[in-house]
Amino acid sequence: MPMSVETLRQHLVDAFADAEIEIEDLAGDGDHYRARIVSSAFAGVPRVRQHQMVYAALKGQMGGELHALALETSAPEAGN
Repeated sequence: MPMSVETLRQHLVDAFADAEIEIEDLAGDGDHYRARIVSSAFAGVPRVRQHQMVYAALKGQMGGELHALALETSAPEAGN
């Protein structure tokens, strides 16, 4: 069963409360998403680790309910 945008967003908000989150359903099937996440939790963290943090927030649902997730992660720019 696919994951809804709302469910995906809730997992991300739960893990990254301060985040600016944009989600796009790439195929219209609830199975292939692109997510852009800007959070202070990513400050000073290497990109690979940032993505691992996002996968951890999905609580094992990546590869199950969620087939594909293209990620863009970053920390807020200084002064914003």
